[in-house]
Amino acid sequence: MLPSISITIPARNEEKYIEKCILSILSADYPQEKIKVFVCDGLSTDNTREIVSSLSNKHKNIQLIDNEKQTTPFALNLGLKASNCAIKIILGAHAEIDEDFLKNNVSVLNNYPEVGCAGGIIENVYENESAETIGLAMSSVFGVGNAHFRTGSKNGFVDTVAFGAYRNEVFEKIGYFDEDLIRNQDDEFNFRLLQNGFKIYLNSNIKSKYYVRASFRKLYKQYYQYGYWKVYVNKKHKAVTSVRQLVPLFFVLFLFLGLTLSFLHWVLGTLFSLGVLAYIGLAIVFASQKSTSFEKITGIAYTFFLLHFSYGLGYLVGIFDFIALNKGPRISSQKLTR
Repeated sequence: MLPSISITIPARNEEKYIEKCILSILSADYPQEKIKVFVCDGLSTDNTREIVSSLSNKHKNIQLIDNEKQTTPFALNLGLKASNCAIKIILGAHAEIDEDFLKNNVSVLNNYPEVGCAGGIIENVYENESAETIGLAMSSVFGVGNAHFRTGSKNGFVDTVAFGAYRNEVFEKIGYFDEDLIRNQDDEFNFRLLQNGFKIYLNSNIKSKYYVRASFRKLYKQYYQYGYWKVYVNKKHKAVTSVRQLVPLFFVLFLFLGLTLSFLHWVLGTLFSLGVLAYIGLAIVFASQKSTSFEKITGIAYTFFLLHFSYGLGYLVGIFDFIALNKGPRISSQKLTR
């Protein structure tokens, strides 16, 4: 017997994407009577609510829920608590699932009893040139490390996935998403999942599309927030939740300290210059693996720098605020950027 599945979709002002997202679920190769869809809307001011309500009138398994707090973790928890389905999936409003997405998630969870969360790979759909450049950089191991759901470089056990399919027992054992976290709530949840004896499995047959709307300015702000909030998560758990999060911090420290020390002695200046040249060289090499266009290669290399510097700087400021000063999150950091 196939298990029941609930799908939670946080949304706000997503009139351009929400219908395609829901229609992809309705077209899935899975019995619709076994699926419940909860669109948790943050009081949209565009036509998102009307679109969802129209679909809900036609399909009884679709429900619109008000997210009065307008934050992602609160929206996720509203949807997750709305049913007792055996499997609970979180999905982005910009996403479209593959026809076999649900069936393949169920297959992984059936085949691996120790797995608490299954997930797959994302195929980016670019809406402008900047989005394509950013997407190519974020599909590189140089850009995002071992985030395998972006790079598609691994089938097997991982530490996080996008659009995870969770067993209901996971929530019964470890609770729900931390509503204090504006960013990194999924990473923090998956860390708790692993700490409690469950595993996460990535299977490349589990596929979804994601419509990327992006700009370099928004990317900088977004990854600055990721770095900043990661320190808050670490402080809560009194642990560094993943080693790769420290690499951008060391990169930023190298730039700040190296530049300062380079004025003290020419040898230090030479070593700093060689380090910068080595970074630029690696960025170009990895960017060349994604494109043959000189313009695109330079854009990807620039994106690598933005990803690493913004995350590292946010992490450094987070250490200052949360560890050194023992403060709470800055008000500016609580404004969600996309």
